[in-house]
Amino acid sequence: MASTEQRQEILLQPQGRLDLAGGVWLKQQIAMIAPRRYKLWLIDMSSVEFIDSAGLVALAQGMKTATQSGASLILLGLRPAAKLIFEITQLDRVFTIFENYDALQLSRNLIPALA
Repeated sequence: MASTEQRQEILLQPQGRLDLAGGVWLKQQIAMIAPRRYKLWLIDMSSVEFIDSAGLVALAQGMKTATQSGASLILLGLRPAAKLIFEITQLDRVFTIFENYDALQLSRNLIPALA
């Protein structure tokens, strides 16, 4: 698990499984960044091989915390299995999801909140 900060955005990179343990890590990371007032919280999911309900809850709580902090939470790089879970649960309609960081960069001109 890793995190990288740049300008007014921060990148969190969960690894492996976003289950109970991975969800705890994500919640801890979010609790640390919430007071720092980043505008954009990016979560790179490209290295997440498995996600369960605990991981989904951690992401949902992260989105709530981001919103309360005046930030946007964006998911990047969902793998096919995780993407299917988001589609089945209709969370793909709740979260802003991009294929990768390059796709996000291309969209910055189209979405003023991301600029």
